[in-house]
Amino acid sequence: MTRQPLVARRVEELIGAAVVSTAPVAGGDIATATRLRLNDGTTALVKTLPRAPEGLFRAEAAGLRWLGEVSDGVPVPEVLGVDHECVVMRWVEPGRTTLEAAADFGQRLAATHRAGAAAYGASADGFIGRLPLPNRPAPSWPEFYATRRVLPYLKIARDRGAVTDEDAAAVESVIGRLTALLPEEPPARVHGDLWNGNCLWALDGRVHVVDPAAHGGHREVDLAMLALFGLPHLPRVMAAYDEVSPLAEGWEDRLALHQLHPLLVHACHFGGSYGARAAELARRFV
Repeated sequence: MTRQPLVARRVEELIGAAVVSTAPVAGGDIATATRLRLNDGTTALVKTLPRAPEGLFRAEAAGLRWLGEVSDGVPVPEVLGVDHECVVMRWVEPGRTTLEAAADFGQRLAATHRAGAAAYGASADGFIGRLPLPNRPAPSWPEFYATRRVLPYLKIARDRGAVTDEDAAAVESVIGRLTALLPEEPPARVHGDLWNGNCLWALDGRVHVVDPAAHGGHREVDLAMLALFGLPHLPRVMAAYDEVSPLAEGWEDRLALHQLHPLLVHACHFGGSYGARAAELARRFV
């Protein structure tokens, strides 16, 4: 058994339990992930990032706890401790991707969304990757989506040269039509960054979710993210969701609208063709 003394000491101070062994975990674009064996037999995961943006890990922990309040919703790892440079959570043992787990995920995701939120937005700003995520509440979803999700990242992408003026204009042209295009629904309790990499198919036969950008939003944003980057057995997930919480007519077409935000975030982070792809989707609606 190996033991990284600096990581182990930090976790021990944070959660008050002795760390027996540590092992690196692959993956993670931002933080370093380490698996821990505690002296009580518990297995945990710690994510660390020296000089992390202020509030990064506390926002993640708060989002996990908020999503985890829904007893019949999508399961999340239990948060064991958090500070400004790390978060410690209970380990989720990986399992297989099955149709049964996919159906269960769809039903539980619907339950999480139905739990709702006080408003479109959240009481505090968060993060999407390393970028700040504005969450100041707005009175309607079209206004929130335009001013807190699409336009801020369009500006960053444009400033970084990750989107052309022509493509930026295409995205801007759809903003004024959002009220007509997006159906009114009460705020849902959304994960906010629900791509395949944040869905853990676990040994217990369920899909657990991690790394949320949680807020009160439109439930279609989570579905749009799943569709954008792909998920095993996604048709079964969507069918099970719709069985227990029917979606408004035209939802499949609107996924493209709700994919503008993640595509622009990716343009800000990685450049490439993400900005052009966002513009291509926007042009469908003008």
